[in-house]
Amino acid sequence: MKKAKSSSIQAPVPGSDRALINSEERPVSRRRSLLWGAAVLGSGLALPALAQAWPAKPIRLVVPFPPGGLIDIMARLVSAKLSQELGQAVVIDNKPGAGGNLGAAEVARAPADGYTLLMASPPLTISPALYPVMPYKPEQIAPVGLLGRVPNVLLVSPKSGINSVADLLARARQQPGKLNYASNGNGTSLHLSAELFKSSSSTFITHIPYRGAAAAVTALIAGEVDMMFENLPSVLGQIQAGSVKALAVTTRQRSKALAAVPMLSELGFPDFDVSAWYGLAGPAGLPATVVAGLEQALQKIMRDPELVRAMESRGAELGFLGASAMAGFMAADAAKWKQVAAFAKITLG
Repeated sequence: MKKAKSSSIQAPVPGSDRALINSEERPVSRRRSLLWGAAVLGSGLALPALAQAWPAKPIRLVVPFPPGGLIDIMARLVSAKLSQELGQAVVIDNKPGAGGNLGAAEVARAPADGYTLLMASPPLTISPALYPVMPYKPEQIAPVGLLGRVPNVLLVSPKSGINSVADLLARARQQPGKLNYASNGNGTSLHLSAELFKSSSSTFITHIPYRGAAAAVTALIAGEVDMMFENLPSVLGQIQAGSVKALAVTTRQRSKALAAVPMLSELGFPDFDVSAWYGLAGPAGLPATVVAGLEQALQKIMRDPELVRAMESRGAELGFLGASAMAGFMAADAAKWKQVAAFAKITLG
C-alpha cells in the first residue's frame, strides 16, 4: 500500500538552513502573495517599494522669527505661490527664538523627507561665528534655493549734519569714539554690518544696542544716535518722508527703490556686500528628487509677475540660485561673518 504524500510544513531541523516548505506548498504561497499585493494596490494603500510621489501631503515651512517681520512676509508670499505650484498646502509655522537658531534646530532634527522646510536667512551663516555652542550643526541644514536679497542701508539722523559717507568718515576719524550707532541687538546682521563698516574704514564708532529695530530707528529719528544700518524695506517710508537720511546701500548693485543712493562699493569699499537674503532649506539628506522638484517649482514661481511685484515693492532684489550655488553663497557669507566677529570680539551664548 502506497504511503500518501504529506503537504504539511516540516519541523525545522536544528542548525539547518534548508527550506522548510516542501515543493508542493511553494506555488500556493506565491499565488497568495501576488493576490495580496494586488489587493493592497487596488485598495489605494502604498507598498514601501511603491511609495507615492512627493509631495503627497502638506509641507510645513518653519519661519524662525515672529510673524510680521521681513523674513515672515517673504515666507508667506512664497508659500502661497508654492502651494499652487506643488498642489499641496505649504503651511507657515513660526518658531522664533535664539536669533533664529531654535527654528533652524527644529528643521535640522526633522525627517529628511521634504515635508519640513526652513525659510533660510542670514542667521544660518552668522550664528556659527557668534555662538560657541549651537543647538544644531550647520551641516545639518541643506540649502535648496536662494530667492532674493534685500539690501541694508546706511542711515544717519538729519539732525547730525552728516550728508555723505565722506562726511561720516571725516567726523569719525576726527573724533574717535564720539560718534555712535544703533542696532536691533547684539549679534544681529545690522550690528555686524556696522562692525564690518568700522573694520573696513579703520574707524571707532560706539555701539548702542536696542531691543529691536523699531526702537533703534526711533532713536535715530530723535537724534539720540548718529547712524545705523537697517533693512531697506523697514525704513523706506521714513527715508521717503525725510525722517532719516540714506547715505548708501550695502549690496553691489543699486536698489531700484533708491536708485539715487550710491553703493558702499562705489565709495571706497569695493568688497562691501551685505544683504538680508532669503530662500529655502531643509534637513541634510533631502532626496535628490525632492531638491530637484523644489528647485523647478521655485524657478517657476519666481517668474510670477504678481510675486515679483510684491517682493520688489518691499525693496527685494530677486535672483534665483539653485541648491549648489546657494551652498557656495552661504559658505562665503559664513566666512565673512567669522572674520567680522573675530575683529569685533563678539561672542554670544
